[in-house]
Amino acid sequence: MKFLAPVTKLAAGFRKFVAPRYRPELYYMRGPGPATARRMGTPRQNQSIDHYA
Repeated sequence: MKFLAPVTKLAAGFRKFVAPRYRPELYYMRGPGPATARRMGTPRQNQSIDHYA
């Protein structure tokens, strides 16, 4: 078993290097932020969205 863990870790690292998984949540933007609101001159309300309902 002590031999299997480093081999598995090496294989996982190789797979990650060769074919990384695309994770769209890392690149997803929810909408305009506070800088846009300042440019437009409109105050942005504090909006709380519960995504884990």
